[in-house]
Amino acid sequence: MNHETSEAPIVTRTHWYPERDDITIYGILAALSDPTRLAIVRQLAQHDERCPFDFLDLASKQNLSHHMKVLREAGLIMSRYEGRQKFIWLRRDPVDDMFPGLLDGVINAIEKAE
Repeated sequence: MNHETSEAPIVTRTHWYPERDDITIYGILAALSDPTRLAIVRQLAQHDERCPFDFLDLASKQNLSHHMKVLREAGLIMSRYEGRQKFIWLRRDPVDDMFPGLLDGVINAIEKAE
C-alpha cells in the first residue's frame, strides 16, 4: 500500500473587529448592561490578557462564547490565538480615546455598589 502524506493547510482563525469609527457608545453600553459581560470586562481591566476558560466560573462555555461575541462586536475586546490557546484582552486605547473615563467610571461604580 502506498500512503501519500499531504499536509493539511493551516487555517488561521480570525474574527471581525469593529474599526474605530464603528464603535459606538450605544454598543458599548448595551454590551456592559449584562452582569456577566461586565464581570468579564472588570477582570480584563485587571490583567493584560486572559484565556476565555478563566471565566468558566461566570457562565457555561456556550454562554461565554455569546458574551465574548457581544463584547467583541461592541469593540471592547480583541483576541489572538497561540497554538490552540486563545487569549483575549480589553481594547482600552480606542475606547478610552473615544469615551474618556467611561470604562473606569463604570468599573468603579460597580465596585462601589458591591
